[in-house]
Amino acid sequence: MKDKSVVILSGGPDSVTTMYWSKAQGHDVHAITFDYGHRSKIEIEYAIKNTDKLGIPHKVIDLSSLKEIYQGVTSLIDKEIEITSAFSVPTIVPFRNGIFMAVTVAYAEGIGATKIYYGAHANDEPYYPDCREEFYKAFEKAASLGTEKHYEISSPFSKITKAELLKEAQKLGVRFTLTWSCYLNGPLHCGVCESCINRKKAFEGANIRDPTIYKQ
Repeated sequence: MKDKSVVILSGGPDSVTTMYWSKAQGHDVHAITFDYGHRSKIEIEYAIKNTDKLGIPHKVIDLSSLKEIYQGVTSLIDKEIEITSAFSVPTIVPFRNGIFMAVTVAYAEGIGATKIYYGAHANDEPYYPDCREEFYKAFEKAASLGTEKHYEISSPFSKITKAELLKEAQKLGVRFTLTWSCYLNGPLHCGVCESCINRKKAFEGANIRDPTIYKQ
């Protein structure tokens, strides 16, 4: 019997690659995506495109009421806060991955999955506390204590850069045009927000042609 996994899927290249990776490991892959009231809801459409392409069961969970507590906190939700081209504190959505993991553990419990993956990588760690290995390993312990079952919670790419992740994505057959990175809602990537800049740099660093159409 195949190990059953759940991938926390945003629709961006990092999580999409994680889903492809889990499938390549021979897992029975399920995916879960969250609407947390964020501005770039278009990424949910990209998540759906990828799960449809791979024939993977997919849940989209409505947590949009979280915008009520994130107003005034993060530019990814509050339109009154400037989205910057370099990292700034308002790009952090506090404890977002912790919230997602908690819901995902409950989902995993229901379907009998023991592995939970998300797409954090080495470039995230200096800036985002809930992308660090010490965080997800602590959450792994908490999940096991809270359910009396053992879960593996990890990011398979936590030790490599985003550029190196894109190289892995290419090997796995990820279609980059079916991924979304921009903090804004499209229809095109803006090309100037921090996430778009990071996307451009990663393709350049990986020496892979960037097929993304940017407004700027």
